[in-house]
Amino acid sequence: MNIAIIGTGYVGLASGTCFAEMGNQVICVDSDAQKVEKMKSGIIPFYEPGLEIIFHRNISKKRLSFTTDLKEAFLASEIIFFCLPTPQGEDGSADLSYVIEAAGKIGKIAKEENIKDYKIIVNKSTVPVGTAKLVENEIKKYNYENFDVVSNPEFLREGFAVSDFMKPDRIVIGSESKKALSIMRELYEPFVRQGNPILEMDTASAEVTKYAANSYLAMRITFMNELANFCEKVGANIDLVRKGMGTDNRIGKRFLFAGIGYGGSCFPKDVKALIKTSIEKGSEISLLSVVDKVNSAQKLVLFNKLFMHFDYDIKGKHFAVWGLAFKPNTDDMREAPSIVIINELLKHGATVSAYDPAAMETAKFYLGESIKYAENELDALKDADALLLLTEWNEFRNPDFDEIKKLLKTPLIFDGRNVYSPEKMKEFGFTYYSIGRTKVN
Repeated sequence: MNIAIIGTGYVGLASGTCFAEMGNQVICVDSDAQKVEKMKSGIIPFYEPGLEIIFHRNISKKRLSFTTDLKEAFLASEIIFFCLPTPQGEDGSADLSYVIEAAGKIGKIAKEENIKDYKIIVNKSTVPVGTAKLVENEIKKYNYENFDVVSNPEFLREGFAVSDFMKPDRIVIGSESKKALSIMRELYEPFVRQGNPILEMDTASAEVTKYAANSYLAMRITFMNELANFCEKVGANIDLVRKGMGTDNRIGKRFLFAGIGYGGSCFPKDVKALIKTSIEKGSEISLLSVVDKVNSAQKLVLFNKLFMHFDYDIKGKHFAVWGLAFKPNTDDMREAPSIVIINELLKHGATVSAYDPAAMETAKFYLGESIKYAENELDALKDADALLLLTEWNEFRNPDFDEIKKLLKTPLIFDGRNVYSPEKMKEFGFTYYSIGRTKVN
């Protein structure tokens, strides 16, 4: 099939590349000419394991191309995917201006070129319920009628986008058009040959599904974080509690790890957007308001432990940070707990040296020159009063603890991801703080 991808952010480029990998002709559109030229030259604008190989392969096979010309892409394609940003507005709602603008441009092109061919416009961006109708109405302003709008939410995890797209748990397609549903099913059937479902539903249900899934997962994480804080008060171990819960097949093992709060491009934004929409529709999901509040507070839990340890005075102290991205296997720092923690350290007069395997350049956008960027994890430790582990990258899981002790001023670790064993830390002679587990001296 001939496919256009409007927007080459994380979802757009990953989706377009994977569609091309299945033999489709894909043209990706972006208004940023410099970005388009970089992609034409084989440069991926973000870090995503596994994407580079199929990206280069499909460019060389001439199945994947890039342009700034929306008209070129629209005329050449039968299915047009909107993979556009829907950033959080000041009131928490999703900003749909990019989506509506693209719909208007498509309508205008269809009118100017007198397009009669049938096309499918697909909302892959995370959008509030009712957006498909807004897109349809915007396009119809230009008297173009031979199209359908489909809601096809994405469920890609950063760091696993290629495997998630190529072998999805499920595909959700929302439309009232049998023709559109049939074509979309044909497009996706090669991805579900192992039998995972293609779920067809009405547009509104598909739009709600993405917000519901992300918000529920955010709620699980937040519950475990609050439970971890409670465990510390009563002398319980959150790791053991997690195992006791996870073996219940009604609950399952995933998204039960305690830490310093969720971040990223999806959970924070989607939770707030669903809260806002529910209030507007007169059916507030009040539980999510609590989730959002608790998650914000959780990002300071590790800092509060550190602040208390130093008797509420860290002026002149120097701290090493391992991990800046909101999760491993990505360079994404949107809503990352590291930003909140580092800014709090700086606000109280401390200095910071940080290292992340992928997010060093991204960090400079959020933190500027306010911290030192170390060349590697050991370089970050030099003359630091303590180590803060904020992202659970694999390379941090089994370091040389003897070397860490030599480089730190004091053998002190604040582990925001419960990567290390408290018992092992005691054996190595560290004072060790984690989340939901008793402090070990």
